[in-house]
Amino acid sequence: MTLRMNSPVSIVSLDVDQARGRLTELTVIDVRTPGEYASGHLPGALNIPLDLLHRALSVLGDARPELLLVCASGNRSANACALLAEHGVPTATLTGGTNAWAERGHELHRPAGSTRAGWSMERQVRFTAGAVVLTGLGLGLRHPAWRLLSAGVAGGLVFSALTDTCGMAALLSRLPHNRPRPADLDATLTALGKRVS
Repeated sequence: MTLRMNSPVSIVSLDVDQARGRLTELTVIDVRTPGEYASGHLPGALNIPLDLLHRALSVLGDARPELLLVCASGNRSANACALLAEHGVPTATLTGGTNAWAERGHELHRPAGSTRAGWSMERQVRFTAGAVVLTGLGLGLRHPAWRLLSAGVAGGLVFSALTDTCGMAALLSRLPHNRPRPADLDATLTALGKRVS
């Protein structure tokens, strides 16, 4: 399936079988947070978080072979593909992301030295939303105004579903365990640059 954007570059979606069959022909970029990437990624994938993708535009524009962008479910990688398409960079996205890859029984790699699996962003959002709702309800027993905290989270979740965005995920991605160290991104860009040349 190909999605046309306002730019002359099209975005291609590959299913798990197509991507697996072409994995050696693709440069795989995982746009999740470093914590999510550490929890397991496609073999050979490089980590460039979505919010730092703009720093890699010049290198990604020269990348060969074809770029395959990956995230947990395919939503963030589709957004990343759209961003790159605006800059004339042809890309593909993995339908269903690493979740679909793992569901098909394919191996996920972890970075060397990774001692524990990080929580996916979706899991972090569910935990945080649940904890805030329970806090609001608990404090609401002492003072009813605290229930507004729970109502606010519920409203945010509805808005998130309607717009396919997530403000809570944007906030959580700024936490230290979800942020790459500058040297990590620089090393990734260096490795990507070597693949280009």
